[in-house]
Amino acid sequence: MRFKRLRSWAVVAAAVPAALGLAGTVAPAAHAETSPQGANDWNCKPSFVHPRPVVLVHGTFENMAFNWQKLSPALKKAGYCVYALNYGGPKDGPIQGIGDIPTSAGELAAFVDRVTASTGASKVDIVGHSQGGMMPRYYMKFLGGAAKVNRLVGIVPSNHGTNMSGLVELGTLLGITQEVVKAAPAAGQQIVGSDFLKKLNEGGDTVPGPTYIVLSTRYDEVVTPYTSEFLNGSNAQNVLLQDKCANDTNAHVGIAFDPVMIKFVLNSLDIWGPYWPIDCANPLG
Repeated sequence: MRFKRLRSWAVVAAAVPAALGLAGTVAPAAHAETSPQGANDWNCKPSFVHPRPVVLVHGTFENMAFNWQKLSPALKKAGYCVYALNYGGPKDGPIQGIGDIPTSAGELAAFVDRVTASTGASKVDIVGHSQGGMMPRYYMKFLGGAAKVNRLVGIVPSNHGTNMSGLVELGTLLGITQEVVKAAPAAGQQIVGSDFLKKLNEGGDTVPGPTYIVLSTRYDEVVTPYTSEFLNGSNAQNVLLQDKCANDTNAHVGIAFDPVMIKFVLNSLDIWGPYWPIDCANPLG
């Protein structure tokens, strides 16, 4: 049994970064339980200008320390109470976001309750990358989260799944996809047409109450086609990065470190103004 688990993890470790084009790039921080700079100050109290705490939700095969090393300190500097969690993986494991997505949504629900209890806020804003931009929708739709979330900002979220530019089909033929799905159920649940995605999107992409904002990039090589990230609904706003900053070529992972993305999130969370315009050449001033 132990050998089979190790073999499965070896397949995931070797196959997934290569399949997603991330080899040598996705090297999550060794100490995954270390909070990103600016996050998880449990003494923080929201201000009048920033009345809602912000919860950051990382993506698949990532962790909070790696995913939010740029956005978290920027939000803290702007005056927000910022919180981040790991989910869907072993405690202190460098690879997170791999477990069953509804179970991970339950972990998010418990974390949001902890944040609201600590801050006294009635609602939070959530910013998520990849799976982290999609998984909160399950929490909001099925676990009572709609009453506790004011706004969900999804950065390249896997809302309608991915075919990974045909790599899923190729992986199936090679027997790789099946091995990855066994070791990382969340990977299989994000493939186009999965039972999980059918349930999530049945009856509409959004639920009444929260605002949904999606930022996508034309160069996304992981969630493909990139248009599958977009949401339908009167309370949803979809933005393609290159429609605003034509020369920004950041893809699925790089966008998590993009100053334009950071400014987009800051603007999206601002209670006073719109999420655009942004100076593409000097987004953070």
